[in-house]
Amino acid sequence: MFKKFNPIFYIILFFCNFINLVSYPIAWADEIQAAVATNFYNPFKTVVKQFENKTGHKVIIITGSTGKLYAQIVNGAPFDVFLSADSLRPKLLMQNGRAVSGTQYSYAFGKITLWSPNPNVILESVKSTLLKSKFSHIAIANPTTAPYGKATLQTLERIGLWDRLKPLLVQGENIGQTFQFVFSENAELGFVALSQVLDPKNNQKGKRVEIPSDYYKPIKQDIVILTRGKHNTGAMALWQFLRGDQAKRVIKEYGYELP
Repeated sequence: MFKKFNPIFYIILFFCNFINLVSYPIAWADEIQAAVATNFYNPFKTVVKQFENKTGHKVIIITGSTGKLYAQIVNGAPFDVFLSADSLRPKLLMQNGRAVSGTQYSYAFGKITLWSPNPNVILESVKSTLLKSKFSHIAIANPTTAPYGKATLQTLERIGLWDRLKPLLVQGENIGQTFQFVFSENAELGFVALSQVLDPKNNQKGKRVEIPSDYYKPIKQDIVILTRGKHNTGAMALWQFLRGDQAKRVIKEYGYELP
């Protein structure tokens, strides 16, 4: 026996579903274009994986030297977030109206180290290594566009060896290329980011020597939300995530100092 059709039941059911839809709106995931300084590329990939799993947002990573990324932003590159290897460029972007006011903060302090895959090349100190070891090439990052290269220049000037070593220098466009010069042994040793040597993906541990922190100005690495990302909720969520304990653990594991 068929039950009699009751239109009131279906009207009530429709309104209940409508109320549920309004009360629990669909959360749309955003896509974030993140410009990231080369030294921070691998740790950032780890952070991004955690962030995407937690939020559902999607991060597209564009990496390069800080100077090159800055030039691209000034020329209109469609980035939402900029993770610089210095504090100057984010500050300039804020001053020029290309970044959102109040979004600049330091996410890490970088360190340089003198490293070689061949442990016999590295001696007890930076100066003794550079004076006594036998090598034909030493890799550094471009001091003009890469903050890690600038820190290397300051170090070599501090110990009085800049002019002496100039003929032996192999210059990478960024710290990633510099690391590859040493890793591939196209240069016997080089000034690289400590984070690169400590990276779990680096299967050539070799040997490194600590560089006193007073040999170069602190490598203060700042993040800023760019004007294109102003209304991107994912960009703001990523900006906030980098300040959390989960991201800080990753940053510290890669050898950075925390602000």
